[in-house]
Amino acid sequence: MRRIQEPETPIDYVQMDGLAVMKIVKHCHEECSGNLEVAQGALLGLVVDNRLEITNCFPFPKTYDETIDEEEYQLDMMRRLRRVNVDHYHVGWYQSSDVGSFLSSPLLESQYHYQTSIEESVVLIYDTQKTERGFLTLKAYRLTPQAINMYKEGEFSPDAMRSLKVSYENLLTEVPVIIRNSPLTNILMCQLQEMIPPQQGYNFLDLSTSSVLEGHLRSLMEHVDDLNQEAIKFNRYQHAVIRQSQDKHRYLQKRNQENQAREAKGEPPLPEEDINKLFRPIMVPPRLMPMIMSGQVDAYSQHISQFCSQSLAKLYIMQSLQDKST
Repeated sequence: MRRIQEPETPIDYVQMDGLAVMKIVKHCHEECSGNLEVAQGALLGLVVDNRLEITNCFPFPKTYDETIDEEEYQLDMMRRLRRVNVDHYHVGWYQSSDVGSFLSSPLLESQYHYQTSIEESVVLIYDTQKTERGFLTLKAYRLTPQAINMYKEGEFSPDAMRSLKVSYENLLTEVPVIIRNSPLTNILMCQLQEMIPPQQGYNFLDLSTSSVLEGHLRSLMEHVDDLNQEAIKFNRYQHAVIRQSQDKHRYLQKRNQENQAREAKGEPPLPEEDINKLFRPIMVPPRLMPMIMSGQVDAYSQHISQFCSQSLAKLYIMQSLQDKST
């Protein structure tokens, strides 16, 4: 089947209003506080030239509330926002994450449906745990053309992914995010900054990154173990295919020898049999989940590298200060 290459991303960056950012922060922290729920919602805005402007958002209803139709709820919300002259065009969705863990099969499928229906749509990932430690983490992602073609084909075998040139490195592409406030908001922030008393000192040796690093390392170990199990399953499949091919070869050799012996005796050869019925093809394990796990491991590694040098320097300084004090 002829594959049509998707065009390049129609947007260069995402511009968010401060109001939309605060709504996302408030919803994610309220939804995720004290439990492991994932907060999700819709992003509203406009596409202007080469940028995607996100001016408003609203949360999705909770999944365990069966009395609300999610699609009807979204349409009703957009109708009500349109009545009060608020941007009501759907331009993507957002989701909360815990210590950088967001890459999953449901997220990729949802983003595929969004991008095929709304070309400029993005998924916005907000990390609650890292933000609580003082590092605002708000990133926008889009599926690459290779990932879109992979979901269009609907085949996740190793040969199909090799032909489409899909790997964990090109599943998602990050779009820069810029936060913009109105001039009145900037004036208010300047006035509030003048009202805050000056700080007497700065906490340069704050070790808040240690908890973030610990969470990343724990999650990295879990995903590496899961990826190792997937590798063991694929190795078993390869060994089974090799054994089956050897059995087929021995069976064909034995059958040829029997036919030659029958021909020498003047007897008719044995009737031909469908070899696929005797040796049923072994199902190829799908490679989508291992590829997603590899992408999540790569994301953890990148996050750890960002915090590692700074945290190690602080730890060594604190260790030397402790040794001097004792």
